Amino acid sequence: MNICFLNGVTTLILYGIKNCDTVRKARKWLQANQPQVTFHDFREDGLDKDQLTSWVAMAGWETLFNKRSTSFRNLSDADKSDIDQNKAIELMLAHPTLIKRPVLVAADKVQVGFKEAEYQAWFTL
Repeated sequence: MNICFLNGVTTLILYGIKNCDTVRKARKWLQANQPQVTFHDFREDGLDKDQLTSWVAMAGWETLFNKRSTSFRNLSDADKSDIDQNKAIELMLAHPTLIKRPVLVAADKVQVGFKEAEYQAWFTL
């Protein structure tokens, strides 16, 4: 299968956690359609504030911050209240499982979550 990258970018990085079911689905789809994607497990390999801040700038903190996660439910009431962009970034850095997964990054574009149709839109199949 011949796939062209968005804007000619040849480096894609998929960020997530390897034991997450949604990340597994995305990795399986990418492996079948574009095996040149690099995987970065942000729980094992870390995630820096600059990277997370750039995702927030591209996708919005509300898109990245997973309020439906077990990690969110386990936060203190103080942490759950009055969440703004800065607080969300600090919480996601402290608890990477608060980040909705996976995060697919290509140059200046980011895709959060996995839906096959959205991934296909990134590529010319």
